Amino acid sequence: MKRYLLILLVAFFPFLGNGQVLISLVLGDKLNSGKVEFGLEGGANFMTLGGLPQAKSTTGFNLGFYFDIKVKESPWMVHTGVIVKSSMGTSNLPAYSLGDPDLDKLFANGSVERNFRYFNVPVTAKYNFKNRLSLDGGIMLGLLYKAFDHFSADVNGSKLSYQLDILDQYHRLDAGATAGLSYKLMKGLGMNFTVRYYYGLADITKSSSQLSQYNRSLYIVVGIPIGRGKALAKAKNQN
Repeated sequence: MKRYLLILLVAFFPFLGNGQVLISLVLGDKLNSGKVEFGLEGGANFMTLGGLPQAKSTTGFNLGFYFDIKVKESPWMVHTGVIVKSSMGTSNLPAYSLGDPDLDKLFANGSVERNFRYFNVPVTAKYNFKNRLSLDGGIMLGLLYKAFDHFSADVNGSKLSYQLDILDQYHRLDAGATAGLSYKLMKGLGMNFTVRYYYGLADITKSSSQLSQYNRSLYIVVGIPIGRGKALAKAKNQN
């Protein structure tokens, strides 16, 4: 019962503040067991928006925590967690009217980078091969908490920038399909390296006057188990 309370605490703590890494380090060995692996993960992601012809890929970062939960005595696991800091968006969009003639003139020949910040929750079925490779696939849900367009332009040798909040123009919820390929070090006990792709299936725009937009992102992630060795040793002693 205590373990489930700790899992809930870690899961909801990101919505309360930025102490996720600290609380994970403190509680990591308590969340791990012979059937559950808990850890931190983070890395880079390369994202764009489907549906926008001019859109180009741009780079972001991600940080979160994960759970790998064994399904009985089999090579199958349930992979889940929360990507607390998950960037989405695109670059190379043409500048549009800001409703201010002076600003429109300055950024007329500029470009726009669209930025979204999500809490993402993957829920996938994961299969572990004997060579420490694993493959998983399933769904990922997203909660949008920040969205803005970053305008930039070069005017007479000076670089200008302007940021516009666009959160009200987009749905807060997103959903799509995700799949990942992972490799684990140290005979399956160490860090894991994952390449994951997210294919958004939901149009995130609210207005029918806008082109439909769909999140796309390729994640390159390093996962670090917290307290995994202690948990396995404890489980072995109990047996």
